[in-house]
Amino acid sequence: MNAQKYLSSLTTLEVGGPAHTYVVATTEAQIIAAVKAADDAGEALLVLGGGSNLVVCDDGFAGTVLKIASQGYAANSQDTCGGASVVVQAGHDWDDFVHQSVLHAWSGIEALSGIPGSTGATPVQNVGAYGCEVGQSIAAVRVWDRKECAVQTFTNHELKFGYRDSLLKATTVNGSPRYVVLTVEFQLLLGRMSAPIKYSELARRLDVEIGKRANSLEVRNTVLALRASKGMVLDAEDRDTFSTGSFFTNPLVTEEVANTLPTDAPRWTAGELVKLSAAWLIEQAGFSKGFGLAGEGEGADHGAQTPARASLSTKHTLAITNRGGASAADILAIAREVRDGVVRQFGIVLEPEPVLVGCSL
Repeated sequence: MNAQKYLSSLTTLEVGGPAHTYVVATTEAQIIAAVKAADDAGEALLVLGGGSNLVVCDDGFAGTVLKIASQGYAANSQDTCGGASVVVQAGHDWDDFVHQSVLHAWSGIEALSGIPGSTGATPVQNVGAYGCEVGQSIAAVRVWDRKECAVQTFTNHELKFGYRDSLLKATTVNGSPRYVVLTVEFQLLLGRMSAPIKYSELARRLDVEIGKRANSLEVRNTVLALRASKGMVLDAEDRDTFSTGSFFTNPLVTEEVANTLPTDAPRWTAGELVKLSAAWLIEQAGFSKGFGLAGEGEGADHGAQTPARASLSTKHTLAITNRGGASAADILAIAREVRDGVVRQFGIVLEPEPVLVGCSL
């Protein structure tokens, strides 16, 4: 425990004040014990994995911050009919598991390479990229149910996966979940070939048609290169990677709303709704790569903030980055400006993708 552990040292965005109590749990028993201790004491609880999807307020967190650091994975079964059933500890690094799945010839999640954070966090938001969502490969998730004080297992259907959504997310408030993930079970096909490629940019780079497969290692390496070109792979030498990744989700709107946009606006069918490109909306609303604010936020005279402290990524307009010394207030000031600008231009409200702890837009 460390009463002065700062959340800025535990998140990829590097903002956030001190935790009142900080606990690291490396086993399932330690995770459950830490959660029970906080609940029994009536303390607020913030569960932390890789810290890649959090914006924590500058005042910090007044309760217990639990860092889940359980490691490892094990294949329960492997056969040509059912594929590989692999159980992964919640704290295990996500990209490491993706890499290991490619090396073991377990196919299905290679397009999710390079996403920072822990495996236990991936089902919460149904993490997705390049035409793939993690919910497509998850068989079950074991959790500690804080309400019932018991271990519970949810099947894929029970998890109610949607676009960047799940039962786990719907029951999480301000970073405090009802269900604390312990392990995630994946059902993956056997083979060196990837799942069908669904994303046009990735298909072009691989020189394959949409719906065709490619070598899984080649898919992984291509995705890593694409993400790095957009500042979406963690790199201590690249300030564009000091972010939460995409700050806004791609909005889902009715066809009527989509038809109010120019005909060249990117759009995809999503059931009865239409998914739009948040990046396109941001750029068309006048916000370019590297956009930053002056004269707002915390800082020098009159609270001046300069682009040197926080800005949109210089590589991708969906990421808000800490250029060095930025506060949560700085990050949120840019997010509000971008959100409000898109509303003024298109009447569409962008929703934040990261969890906002102790703060809001």
